[in-house]
Amino acid sequence: MEYWTALASLMGAFAFLQGVVHAMFPAELRAALARLLGRLTRAFSPYCYFDVTEMEGMSTNEIYDAVQLYLSSTAAPASGARLSLSRPLNASSFTFGLAASDRVVDTFAGCAVTWEHVVAPRQGQGFSWRPLPEEKRRFTLRIRRGDRDKLLPAYLDHILAAAADIRRRSQDRMLYTNARGGVMDTRGLPWDPVPFKHPSTFDTLAMDPARKAAIMADLRDFADGSAFYERTGRAWKRGYLLYGPPGTGKSSMIAAMGNFLGYDVYDLELTEVTSNAELRKLLMKTTSKSIIVIEDIDCSVDLTNRAAKPPKPTKQQLRLPSIDGTMVDQDGGAGAGRSITLSGLLNFTDGLWSCCGAERIFVFTTNHVDKLDPALLRSGRMDMHIFMSYCSFPALKILLKNYLGFQGDEELDRLSDSDTMRGLEEWVDAAEITPADVSEMLIKNRRSGKAEAMQELLDVFRARAEKRGRGFSGGAASAGKEAGGGGGENEEEEEEKRALESPKEAGKEQAGIDSCADGQDEEAEGKKQV
Repeated sequence: MEYWTALASLMGAFAFLQGVVHAMFPAELRAALARLLGRLTRAFSPYCYFDVTEMEGMSTNEIYDAVQLYLSSTAAPASGARLSLSRPLNASSFTFGLAASDRVVDTFAGCAVTWEHVVAPRQGQGFSWRPLPEEKRRFTLRIRRGDRDKLLPAYLDHILAAAADIRRRSQDRMLYTNARGGVMDTRGLPWDPVPFKHPSTFDTLAMDPARKAAIMADLRDFADGSAFYERTGRAWKRGYLLYGPPGTGKSSMIAAMGNFLGYDVYDLELTEVTSNAELRKLLMKTTSKSIIVIEDIDCSVDLTNRAAKPPKPTKQQLRLPSIDGTMVDQDGGAGAGRSITLSGLLNFTDGLWSCCGAERIFVFTTNHVDKLDPALLRSGRMDMHIFMSYCSFPALKILLKNYLGFQGDEELDRLSDSDTMRGLEEWVDAAEITPADVSEMLIKNRRSGKAEAMQELLDVFRARAEKRGRGFSGGAASAGKEAGGGGGENEEEEEEKRALESPKEAGKEQAGIDSCADGQDEEAEGKKQV
C-alpha cells in the first residue's frame, strides 16, 4: 500500500508540473525548444538519417519501390525480420515485404547500414482528385557520418540496379512480334507480346559441349561487360549469326540464349516492315536486356549479295507509276511496294540508332550464308558466327540422354564397348543427319526400350550413309580418327571458312552469268529491231 501511495503521489506531482509548464510556456516556445534539443542531439550523434517517403507530392517515389524490393528480396530474408508475403501479377516468384516498424541491417562496401520501415496513419486530408493512401510509409536509412561519402550515391545506385534486375527476373519473359503494317496496340507499342515459355536450355541443346561452353562464356562476358563497353567506347550490343542446314537447332539455340540470360525475345518479321524509318521505330521501342531475332534473313526480303547483279523484272513483276504517284502492277493491281533496303538493315544493326538502348543482342539465322551480303557478316554487326552442323556423336549422346532417359554420361560410358554404341559413333558422321531427324526417331521408339531404339537408330544411320554412297567400315573409320587426331573438327572449321568465303565467289560467278545473259538479250533485241 505504501508503494502504490508513493507512486500515485509522484504521478500527481508530474501532472501538476505538466500543467504549470503548459500554462507558463506556450506551444510555439515548446516546439522551438524541441527543435533545438533535436539539433543538439543530431550534432553530437555519430549517425546520419535519410528518409525515403512512399509519395513525393502526388506521384510515387521510385527509390521507395526500389528499396522495398531490394530489402524484401535480399537483406530481409537473411536477417530473420518479420516479413509479409506477396506475389505480383504476371510474376513467376514470391516476394517478401518488410513489416511495419521493423528494422533490417545491410552491408555495402564494408559499411553497415540500418533500414527502418515506418508506417503512420495519415491525418485528415482535404478534397483531392487523386486520393492518397490512408497510411504514410517511409524507409529511414541510418549510416555513420564517416561512411557518408563512401555510401552515397554508390549505395543507392546499387539498390536501383539490383531492384531492376530482381524485377526483371521475377517477371515472366515475353516473346514479341511486330504488328502487321506497324499498327500500334492499346499501349502505343508496335510489338505484340506473348509469354515466352520455350523450355530449351544449353543443357538440352544437341551440340558439342566444348562449343556450347564457348558460347555460354561469350554470353556471360557480354552480360557482365558494362564497364568494358563503356571503357572501350563501344555500344553495348553483340551480334550472332546462326547458319547451317534446316533442322540443326537454330531456333532452339535462340531460346536457350534467352533462358540463359533471362532476356526478352523480339522476333522481327521483315516482310511486315514497309520502310527503313519504320525499322528504326521498331528498334527504338525495344527494351534493354533483349534479343532481337531475324530468322531466315535470306528469305525475308531481297538482301542478297550486292556483288551479284539483280535480275531484270519479268513481265509479271513490272510496276508502273499511276497518276497519283502510287505503284501499280502492270496487270492493274495495286501494289504498295516495300522500301526497306540493305542499307537500312545495316544501320539497324550497327548504325547510330543501334545504340539507343543497352545490353541488346542481334541474332540472324539463315540456311544459305552464301546469299547474304558480306557487309552484313562483318565484325561489329555479326560478331560471332556459329555453324549449326549435322548431328555429331557428342550431340547424339545428349539426345540419347534427353529422349531415352540415360542418367548422365556414366551410363553411356558403360555402353561405349557395346556394338550398337560403337556403330552409332562410326556411322553418325557419314549419315549427315540433323538433330531434328534424330529427335523424331527417338520419340517414335522411346517406348520400345533403350536397346531397341538405339538399334533402330543405327539401322537408319547405315541406310542413309549407304544411300549417300559414303559408307565406310568401322575399322577404316577408327583408323582415320586415330590418324587424323580430331580431323572432324578440322573438316568442320574448313566448312565454316568455305561458307563464309563463298559470298565473294558466288558474286563473281553470278556476275559472269549475268554478263553473258545481258549479251544474249542485247543480241536478241537487235535481231527483233532488224
